[in-house]
Amino acid sequence: MRYTDLADADCSIAQALGVVGDWWTLLVVRDVAGGLHRFDALAAELGVSRKVLAQRLATLVEHGVLDRRRYQDHPPRYEYHLSDAGRGLLPVLIALQDWGSRYVSGDGTLRATGVEGSAEVRAARALVGTRIPPVLLGRGDGAVDPVADTRRTVLFCFPGAYRPGVQGYPPGWGDIPGAPGCTLESRTYQARAADFAAAGASVRGISTQRPDQLDAFAEHEGIRFPLLSDAELALTAALRLPTFRAAGVDRLKRLTLVVDADRVVRAVDYPITDPAASVDDALRLVESG
Repeated sequence: MRYTDLADADCSIAQALGVVGDWWTLLVVRDVAGGLHRFDALAAELGVSRKVLAQRLATLVEHGVLDRRRYQDHPPRYEYHLSDAGRGLLPVLIALQDWGSRYVSGDGTLRATGVEGSAEVRAARALVGTRIPPVLLGRGDGAVDPVADTRRTVLFCFPGAYRPGVQGYPPGWGDIPGAPGCTLESRTYQARAADFAAAGASVRGISTQRPDQLDAFAEHEGIRFPLLSDAELALTAALRLPTFRAAGVDRLKRLTLVVDADRVVRAVDYPITDPAASVDDALRLVESG
């Protein structure tokens, strides 16, 4: 029985599960968000039968979660992309990932960093070789590509940084392992900016904060490289970046990616326990590769 057949037709949870309650369906959404848009690529990644995949794709198109776009006429072939409704599911995917990391494969502790040897750390390090799909992240002056047109781009993900007097940190922030240190990390990247430029690398900070919060922090601290907002979780979901939830907001755990000009992740630093020292580690990764 489908959830949409239940008597409680006014329950939005039941109605939503009627569309995405099947676990294969959410995995399809996950992989489309990650940049897999063609049937054969999705089938290979998921390891699901072609019949099951065709059924799930048809359901998602029917309910407006995916848009189907023709890329070949003879024979007709289609790509599948997230619609606005599909992008609206990204926080659901991130919530499931966070819950699984914390309560299923973890010990239930709230952390802003990974635990060495954990499944979360292995998954993050396995991003090496992954291509970053086309995404745009927010800035006060518009959306931009996080990958620069330089030999390397350093993307350092951080939980949150705020301009004093504008917005304070959430209650208990300092008690969350790995959360403090974002200001120090950003200042250290700014201090070493010339060294990264000499190595042919651009630096980008990424947080799930709003663009105005990041712009205010950057202005106060004199940060001259871009601090980008992934408040819509586009990059977070695409790469399945590790997150935690604090004060009702999904936040990125501290992690660094070194990306080449072809958008391929060449190195990952995770977990990070010393924010300032991680800047030197990132520079070494750039210079070694």
